[in-house]
Parts: sequence; structure tokens; C-alpha cells
Amino acid sequence: MKFTLTHTDPGSSARRGTVETDHGIIQTPVFMPVGTAGAVKAIHMRDVKQEIKAQIILGNTYHLYLRPGLDILRAAGGLHKFNGWDRPILTDSGGYQVYSLAANRKLKEEGVIFQSHIDGSRHTFTPERAIEIQRVIGGDIIMAFDECTPYPCEWEYARKSLDLTHRWLDRCFVAYKNSEGLYGHSQALFPIVQGSVYAELRKESAEFIASRNAEGNAIGGLSVGEPADIMYEITELVCNILPADKPRYLMGVGTPANILECIALGIDMFDCVMPTRNGRNGMLFTREGTMNMKNEKWKNDFSPLDPEGSVFTGHDYSKAYLRHLFASGEMLGPMIASIHNLGFYHWLVEESRRQIENGTFASWKSGMVKKLNIRL
Repeated sequence: MKFTLTHTDPGSSARRGTVETDHGIIQTPVFMPVGTAGAVKAIHMRDVKQEIKAQIILGNTYHLYLRPGLDILRAAGGLHKFNGWDRPILTDSGGYQVYSLAANRKLKEEGVIFQSHIDGSRHTFTPERAIEIQRVIGGDIIMAFDECTPYPCEWEYARKSLDLTHRWLDRCFVAYKNSEGLYGHSQALFPIVQGSVYAELRKESAEFIASRNAEGNAIGGLSVGEPADIMYEITELVCNILPADKPRYLMGVGTPANILECIALGIDMFDCVMPTRNGRNGMLFTREGTMNMKNEKWKNDFSPLDPEGSVFTGHDYSKAYLRHLFASGEMLGPMIASIHNLGFYHWLVEESRRQIENGTFASWKSGMVKKLNIRL
């Protein structure tokens, strides 16, 4: 994998670059749609590629390991062949899912013993196993196995968790170096900065991660309930430590405003379930603010979904029509809303890249954030 930095913004720490993988070039900053189980919810892969114009999607180690399982994925030739996606894929190691299953898991030095949310069966994830599974899935970018701490989190717990994550990281790198990809393309391993909301722990973790000289680096454990201001403070601190010549991936973030603010701090890669999850529940993101499409106020509004045209779905649907679909329980409603939202996120980072190239990102971002926080 190769990262090339092409532009910087004079008014912020925003960056423009490219990430080269064996499955294609990714233009950064980039938003990556979440395809947890090998599919972006309610959206055909054709539309993810042609309508949304996604450059890269995510798959999740925990979910794909449980279903369809490694035997199926190996027999298919990896996730690219299994789901028909011929562009880059990033796989999360499953650490966040294990964190979310706190009531059904046991954390040990060796790894994590957990119960499947599907059938209650018991499984063990270790750093070595996480790498092995991701080799079978075949993502172009794979993540180290870590522990994601909750918010709020006591300092003592965050300290112990961080030390464990770092020990696990060293084991991940050993497993990574002692194994090979299965499908003829390279895989880049990204370590993950942790440390909860404690600046001294985040600084220590960022320095530890930077010293490993990985092909890219990730920041985890944010957007788990902490105030946005704290997220921005931690992100800025970490970005000032992580190497500038490697891509920086902020995991699980976030709202459109969050993304713009974090691009300004030096983040290159984002993912979040928000555009599809909120879309399925009737919330639309537009260039003038957010809309709840279930509201009565849209019943007779025949204007396009976005004030500048419904360009994010490839069709000029009206607010009244989409509101009708939700009111009628038609599954097309959540599908259109999900495509629209992902299309909007794609436009947001694409326009961010253009503004960075022009040296105008900082001023443009300030105006956009104000609009994005408006409820229409």
C-alpha cells in the first residue's frame, strides 16, 4: 500500500492525498460505507459503486466469522469474490463488536471469550486469530485486535486496557509477518490508538503506534458517547503525533459536521453506520440541514430532497413522495433515504477534497458546519 500526500490546506490541518491498493486508488479524505456482513444495508452493490461512487467499503471480522463463516469465504476466494466488490475493502478486527458484547464476553490476556449473538455458541478471539480471520476475508486494509474502552471510563481501567491493547498489537504484527495473504493481493495492517479521553494515555498510545511504522494508523475509542469537543481535542492531539506520511483513519465517526471538523484536524479516512441507519429511520442529510421525512410538514412538498437537487440518488425524488413511502411502510423509502445519505456523505468528502486543492477548505468548512447543524 502506498500513501501520497498531494495538497494541504493553509487555514487548517486538512490534507488531500491518495491511497494505492491492489484493488484500486482511494482519493482522500474518504468516507467508507459500512458493509458489516459483506453488504451495505438495503443497497445493491451496483448502486454503491455507480450511484454513491464509493471507493472502498468495510466488512466486519466478527460478523463475517460467525456468518457465513470462514469455510464459505475461503471457498469463495475471499470477500471480494463472495460479494462481487472489485474495489478496496477494509476489515475491522472485531474489537468494537466484542466491546459492545460486554455482558457476554470474558476478557483475558490471551484474548476474548465471547458468546455469539446468533446462537449463543462460545468463541475465542486472540490477536493471532483476528489476523488469521482477516487473511481469510481478504481485506486490502486489516485492523489490529484491540480493546475499545467505554465512556465514561475510569483512568485505572483505561491504563490497563491500553497496555493490553499494545501487547496485543505486538502479537498482531508477529502473526501478520508470519503469514501471507491468500488471494494474491497485499494487505496492510493498521494499528489502533486507544486511551479513552485521557490526553496522557492518548499521547503515549500515539507514540507507541507511530513507532511501529505501519502503512497506516487508526484512532479508535472515540464517538462512544463522549462530548464532541473532547473527541476533537483527542483527535487533534493524536494527529499531531502520528506520522504525516501515513493515512490516518478515525474509526466510527460520525455526523457530517464531525467529519468536516476532523478533516480540518488532519484525518484522512472515516466510516460510520449513521447515513444508512438514520436513513432507514427517515432522517436525511442535505446541504441545508437535516430532515425527518416522517414529519407531516413534507406531505405536500414536491420540491427535491436536497435544495440543490436530489443528485445523491441519481433520481429527482420529492420530499412528498419519500414521506409517502415511509408513511406507507414501503421498503423503497429506507432504500432511497440510505442511498441519498451515503451519496451526500460522498459529496461532502469529494467537495472537501476540492476545497483543500483550492486552499479554501477552512472558510468553506465553517459555513458548511453551520448549515449541517440546522434541523429543517
